[in-house]
Amino acid sequence: MKKEDIIDYIMDYEMGDLDDMQTLSLFSNLIKTGKVWKLQGHYGRTAQSLINDEWIFSDGTINDGKLEEVLDY
Repeated sequence: MKKEDIIDYIMDYEMGDLDDMQTLSLFSNLIKTGKVWKLQGHYGRTAQSLINDEWIFSDGTINDGKLEEVLDY
């Protein structure tokens, strides 16, 4: 994801314009690049929550197995 795209995604996230998958994708990218830990605290706390709840692995990979569980219901 290019820098401009990340900025656009962050702006859309803060405006509440991202769906769940877009939000996971944003946080996945921020975790993979390590940028999430340099942003304001909300981002780090949200990333850690997504990791703790097993939506995203600590390396930033989205947990496809968790998505499949949710989509099967």
